[in-house]
Amino acid sequence: MAKKKSGTLKIKWVRSFIGCPRDMRQTIRGLGFRRMQQVIERADTPAIRGMIDKVRHLVEVQE
Repeated sequence: MAKKKSGTLKIKWVRSFIGCPRDMRQTIRGLGFRRMQQVIERADTPAIRGMIDKVRHLVEVQE
């Protein structure tokens, strides 16, 4: 089993941003997402936490 890196978050984009304001679309793109159902790994920082909080209804987070 692969060892989990400490201080990282796995984020999955699960809901479309169609109908969302432009700043939410930019936040999804700023996190690094290219397509829905994509899973990305980001460092657990206050900035990333804030971005996730802004689009919390569109993503799922695994700590």
